[in-house]
Amino acid sequence: MPLKTRQEYVASLRDGREVWFRGARVDDVTTHPVMRIATDHAAIDYRMAEDPAYRDLAVIHEDGREFSRFYKIPRDADDLLKRSQLIEAGTTEGDTLVILIKEIGTDAIFALFAVTSLMDGPYAERVRAFYEYCRDNDLAVAVAQTDVKGDRRKRPSEQADPDLYLRVIDRRDDGVVVRGAKVHTSASTQAHEIVVLPTRAMGAGEEDWSIAFALPVNTPGLRLIASPYGDGDHRPGERPVASRHKMMETITIFDDVFIPNDRIFLNGEREAAGQLALTFVEYHRFTAVSYKLPLLDALNGAAALIADANGIVGAGHVRDKFVALISYAETVRGLTQLAAQRCISKPNHQVAPDPMTVNLAKSHFAHGYHEAVQHVQELAGGLLVTGPGDEDWASEELRPFLSKYLAGRKGIGGEQRIRMMNFIRDLTSSDYGAYQEVLAIHAEGSLEAEKLQIFRAYQENGTAKRVIDLANRMAGV
Repeated sequence: MPLKTRQEYVASLRDGREVWFRGARVDDVTTHPVMRIATDHAAIDYRMAEDPAYRDLAVIHEDGREFSRFYKIPRDADDLLKRSQLIEAGTTEGDTLVILIKEIGTDAIFALFAVTSLMDGPYAERVRAFYEYCRDNDLAVAVAQTDVKGDRRKRPSEQADPDLYLRVIDRRDDGVVVRGAKVHTSASTQAHEIVVLPTRAMGAGEEDWSIAFALPVNTPGLRLIASPYGDGDHRPGERPVASRHKMMETITIFDDVFIPNDRIFLNGEREAAGQLALTFVEYHRFTAVSYKLPLLDALNGAAALIADANGIVGAGHVRDKFVALISYAETVRGLTQLAAQRCISKPNHQVAPDPMTVNLAKSHFAHGYHEAVQHVQELAGGLLVTGPGDEDWASEELRPFLSKYLAGRKGIGGEQRIRMMNFIRDLTSSDYGAYQEVLAIHAEGSLEAEKLQIFRAYQENGTAKRVIDLANRMAGV
């Protein structure tokens, strides 16, 4: 089938899905005043595929078919690098907000390919059929992985309420029934399908929690409770990013949902549950650092422009902040590219980003983000949160005073200076800015999870043994 147009994508979301927002059922995610913004943002992916400026990057021609590059199974470093470039380009079009309607879903599919290729049974064939269905119909796919977890000191089977990790409650000849909830399900209200993965390794007796599957978003019993965070009245002058871009996050409820056999990719194989969770992370953290790059570039550009507008470019502390911001952004970019170049082979002849390098990239980004924001805020000044609003600039009586008294260095008028201030405020000091700061810490895995992965990968790839042997030789031990 041909690629979906932007208009076809939007129309396809009117399918009776059960979405809730602030306690009310949403009739149509394409017209709802908040979710419409998220729908328009998600549609960037489909628009880019039609845009001559991006088509060669966004669209693949292979084996007589045409499909989104996101569905290109990575076979070598170049495939990963082009995937990263497409993610970066899409996030740039989204003014620093990732689109994520195909990125995360294909991360999960690639992980499923790699893990099920080593398993007996029908799982690999089912994954292949699901992949081809999504690829050929140009579908948007979300991922539900993080369980609500309850008492985090206890395993899934030890919880007072066994539903605090999603589980199978009934097995039938034609499928299973699942119950539970997942949190942080990004872009689910704008997706066609949701892939559900285990959130952790499972132990003895935890077969019911060892489940992976996919289902359409409009499946009966599937309820999406959308987060209201950042849904305030965003005037375009004051919130140049948040007024035009949004990604919905949901608590995803599985209220005794039936999953047919052909959509089940793991069913009780607890030994594979942890491997699937970790393999997904290998791909998804590469997506993460790829979509962070436009955000870091925006911080660098905004810092340069506001320092110039404020007339402080020549100050020594300003140069130091520029160097820190440049070093931070380019280190993340370099590690992202190196993760692709150091890619590792999977048993099914696909590749994955190097786990150690991609976790180094993600960790470096996460640990440095708040300091980078601080540098930009210092360069901007207090007008980030004390400046006038859109209505003040619209007032014929007030505008002359604002233009006069809020001007920057010679040649920089008040309106131009405040427009850059408002961009920085939206990026660093608004609901959207706070959203990005929380994402830096928690999205795609915690800081501690990244440390563990770095240490594990350093041991597993032989580097630890190599450096110990080297030290022993040099010391004559």
